[in-house]
Amino acid sequence: MRLTCEAAKTEPTGHRPIGDLDRSKRLIMIEASPSASPSGLLAVGKSRFTTEGGDLRRCSTKPHQFSCGIDLHARSMDVCILSHDGETRVHRHMKAAPEPCLTAVAPYREGLVVAVECLFTWYGRADLCAEQAIPVVLGHALSMKAIHGGKAQHDQLASQTIAALLRGGMLPHADVYPAERRGTRDLLRRRTHLRRNRSELLSHGQNTNSPDNLPDLGKKIAYNANRAGVAARFHDPAGQKPIAVDLARITYDDELLRDLARSSVKPAKPHDAHTRYWLQTVPGSGPILSLVLLDESHDIGRFPSLQAVASYARLVKWSQEAAGNRLGPSGQQIGTAHRKWAFSDAATLCLRHNPNGQKLLTRLAKNHGNGKALTILAHTGARAV
Repeated sequence: MRLTCEAAKTEPTGHRPIGDLDRSKRLIMIEASPSASPSGLLAVGKSRFTTEGGDLRRCSTKPHQFSCGIDLHARSMDVCILSHDGETRVHRHMKAAPEPCLTAVAPYREGLVVAVECLFTWYGRADLCAEQAIPVVLGHALSMKAIHGGKAQHDQLASQTIAALLRGGMLPHADVYPAERRGTRDLLRRRTHLRRNRSELLSHGQNTNSPDNLPDLGKKIAYNANRAGVAARFHDPAGQKPIAVDLARITYDDELLRDLARSSVKPAKPHDAHTRYWLQTVPGSGPILSLVLLDESHDIGRFPSLQAVASYARLVKWSQEAAGNRLGPSGQQIGTAHRKWAFSDAATLCLRHNPNGQKLLTRLAKNHGNGKALTILAHTGARAV
């Protein structure tokens, strides 16, 4: 696709991959793929890759003296430590605080590897283990079928299953994100949340005309200048109030989004400025979208192929097959929704002033429909990036 590959043609020598950070600042705790094993990264064993059906799994196959599984929540956690021969050494419920965790694992620090699910609480536990030089494996929560497929599910069983998966070399890995860049990424993700709320409010304001048989607005209330008098079009005062509240929230969200955009760009300046500059040359990718693509990837070397990049952005569909029978799509929630939004938004924006892109979309829409054509365009953009 020519319109998204122009940046790649003019790429200078010395180009660094996304997330080429100072290796001395990289977390030391999580094992990554063989293509992303910099010095300073504490590997806990060789990774095993399986590509059945195109799906990628990374698992640690090296045996450990002690395998610790933690089912972590905001206020509590369950810790299970298994020895190399499968004997349960520790299995208890405790507060999700640093002191109880360190006390529980203290007798088994030599040869201990900790595994925790990739949920929103993993930051603190991973940072604690990094400070204490304890290797940590971050487990992919959606891929742990041994937990989700059980007949009985509770925290004690989950922690024991995590430890058993780690001990048996069957714990699917998730990628660890560098601590120094989490703040910027979370800030950008919060901006995405506000944009979605704003879109819902705009849709409600635009579509409320139909139930009351009112004429079409004829203008987009996304622009502040077009919002005057919109609520007054409704005769019932009870119908005016919801629209007035929506317009007030949209106006306030606009201010918040501008403030978040300014707050995101400043701390992200040292985040591989060279790659961020080239990402902005991709049609449809501006200062904010390039930051999202940069901070959501952080290390392009961990992807073994272009298709893996698109898969991580939820731009491909995997299928389930058995004995030659297709059972339907699978793995639709595996990947990062924020990258899918960024690539999809870039594909839409690149059509505004790009005749080549508009012609391509028209040709694709004849065979696949407009919605799937936009997805194909986003997929091509992901491969180019």
